[in-house]
Amino acid sequence: MVLKNIFRSTVLGLRTWSVFLGARQGNTVLPAFKPSQCRFYANWTLTGICKRDETLLNQPVRQYARPSRKKQEFPSQLQDLHPSLLKHEYASVPLAQSVDDVVKKLLTLELANHSEKLRLKEEQLIAKVRRDENDRSSTEVNVAILTARIRNFQEHLHKHPKDKANKRWMLMAIDSRKKKLKFLRRTRYDSFEKVCQELGITYTFPPEYYRRVTRRWLAKKAFCNKVFQEVQKQKAEQREKQRG
Repeated sequence: MVLKNIFRSTVLGLRTWSVFLGARQGNTVLPAFKPSQCRFYANWTLTGICKRDETLLNQPVRQYARPSRKKQEFPSQLQDLHPSLLKHEYASVPLAQSVDDVVKKLLTLELANHSEKLRLKEEQLIAKVRRDENDRSSTEVNVAILTARIRNFQEHLHKHPKDKANKRWMLMAIDSRKKKLKFLRRTRYDSFEKVCQELGITYTFPPEYYRRVTRRWLAKKAFCNKVFQEVQKQKAEQREKQRG
């Protein structure tokens, strides 16, 4: 069907072109194409199109585009929040348990936004590490709040890796939490161990000193170690001679 349409359009175009060529241009009259010539040119055009398509189909596929990589699913910290849980501001209201189903949907997490769910998650983490029921400003509470925010930033950056602003806020939160954990480890080690265990934090010790690793520094360090080993061998030989 497609080839028939191409054939008809080609014939009509050639006939129109033949009429145009047969028109007068100044004092000369150009000869027009005959119907048999139109059919010949139409067949010739269709043959060229078919050959070109066959050539394109027979060519090997060139892998110019990069293969699409499927992103691994990042586990969200809000997955364990059941939709039937009440929001933080309505959790201490006894009347919220006996309201209508329609009103209860508005009070629970079923229709809650992301910030309300994150607020409830922060309260759950605070309840694990706080010193007493009224504790809202201790180092343990601040670490719990920063942990919830850092995990929220990580989940967001996994979906949007080019978001530089949120990446900067995440790095600032990580640095602040690191300082608070360092202070807590120095002052109250038992609380430090409890916080790391309850919140699932792996504390890594900072390096003794910060220095940029270069080839020259590595070569110098290897040479110094070799010299030290040779000196120790000479001292050991001298000790054996003195004993003998």
